[in-house]
Amino acid sequence: MEQVINYQLNNKNRFLSELLDLLRIPSISADSAYSNDIIHCASEISNNFKSSGLENVCVYETKGNPVVYGDKLINNDLPTVLVYGHYDVQPADPLDLWESSPFDPVVKKTVLHPDGAIFARGSADDKGQFFMHVKALESLIKSDSLPCNVKVIIEGEEEVGSVHLENFLNTHKEQLSCDVILISDTHIFSNEVPTVTTGLRGLSYVEVMVEGPNRDLHSGLYGGAVPNPIIVLSKMISLLIDDDGKIQIPGFYDKVENLSQSDRAEINKVPFDDLTFMNSIGLKGIEGEKGYNSLERTSIRPCLDVNGIWGGYTGEGAKTVIPSKAHAKISMRLVPHQDPEEITNLFTKYFKSIAPESVKVSVIPHHGGNGYVLPSTDPGYIAAKKAMEKTFGKEVLPYRTGGSIPIVSLFEEVLGAKSVLMGFGLDSDAIHSPNEHYGLFNFYKGIETIPYFYKYYVENKK
Repeated sequence: MEQVINYQLNNKNRFLSELLDLLRIPSISADSAYSNDIIHCASEISNNFKSSGLENVCVYETKGNPVVYGDKLINNDLPTVLVYGHYDVQPADPLDLWESSPFDPVVKKTVLHPDGAIFARGSADDKGQFFMHVKALESLIKSDSLPCNVKVIIEGEEEVGSVHLENFLNTHKEQLSCDVILISDTHIFSNEVPTVTTGLRGLSYVEVMVEGPNRDLHSGLYGGAVPNPIIVLSKMISLLIDDDGKIQIPGFYDKVENLSQSDRAEINKVPFDDLTFMNSIGLKGIEGEKGYNSLERTSIRPCLDVNGIWGGYTGEGAKTVIPSKAHAKISMRLVPHQDPEEITNLFTKYFKSIAPESVKVSVIPHHGGNGYVLPSTDPGYIAAKKAMEKTFGKEVLPYRTGGSIPIVSLFEEVLGAKSVLMGFGLDSDAIHSPNEHYGLFNFYKGIETIPYFYKYYVENKK
């Protein structure tokens, strides 16, 4: 590995420069106004694949955004690792809360990142993290040290539910066949307590609309005599969760696995501290489902959140109206065994049942996905743990987190392979928020660690 490490040291400034160029492309998948930037970003990734030594590079068109593919196949008798990442990013709004332009990356030092952090949309989610893999592979290929076959796919629709990826996987199933899938789209507990993610929550995401009068009404002429959709919607939302933090949808918990005390003790080996947690996000108190601590609430238990609510007049000054419609977007994070389609149906049935007859209610399902658990006995987990212990020089713990990567369960279903979630971000990276950033320590540590994953995975498979 000495040649690999030397190559990385000699090229680290170029690695960073290439990443900054990629971050300047506003590849926002949720907004069609950025469709040309999506295409540009896929093209640039393709060029980088080629310059890094990957072969059979291709930008595949889909009914949505392109998928970029490349590989390095050295011996049919060796294991094959499939690397996955995504180049699309979240919208940067609200722009006025950014301390620097979201698509003009800057590197600056912070208390948490004394070596510096890259501030830009997509720096941690997921351009900075998938780019680690490209540069780690470049280091191995250019040093003639790659120990196994590697395939790489980088998609452009993860932030909008990977809606066209299933068809792509089925169409290219043989081409993508592999022994294990390696993903860096998660975070570690901290730089002092490195972890490998062994569990993710699933997702059901819906949009609701409450309709009242056939037009916006003058609140003086009609107020007190007609239903106000915003008030009705607010009351309905208040009936979704009780005072003990329990979701009130009938049947919601039917398939939720209640972990044993020993399993819960294993999860709580991670040194989670409520005070540190509160301080990191500016809170003076926390809440959630009774009977569980904050770490458990955000990993092994489901939850329901309102992601946005709007209606009526929200501009400057006053406009005294009773709005015709009110809207909300609601996400439900699910645990393994909960089926997102079934949960969406249960939500729809319950939400409509609690509406007064004076209004009309619509529920529009959006994307969803299943939860996921990686056994600690899996060869991929063992290789990831060993690789991180090699480079961090510390014990690596298993870590179940609350985020969702819907394609993980899809990969297992279509390709029959488990996914290893070896992310290097931190939960303080502000992904999906203003001032998203990614530490240089974490970026370079990922590039350093990934080659060891290949080494130990091949050794375990012999």
